[in-house]
Amino acid sequence: MMLSEQLLSELHKLNHAEKLRVVQLLVNELASDEALLTEAFPTGARYEVWSPYESASAAQQLLELLEEDKQTHPSEHGTS
Repeated sequence: MMLSEQLLSELHKLNHAEKLRVVQLLVNELASDEALLTEAFPTGARYEVWSPYESASAAQQLLELLEEDKQTHPSEHGTS
């Protein structure tokens, strides 16, 4: 997301102390965000991730869903 021209213009008008205050505020915000991430996903924790790799039933189910979608939305699949 790009900063608005109005915001950038206002930031350029700040004096040195005010700019330092803005930087301090942003650093505190980033640190807070980082703390929230660390709480949600602790460093070194392991997370099991399921994959349909080598799962014939999952492949069959996906194929059936694709065929169903082709029948209900033929124009999206290049057929009418």
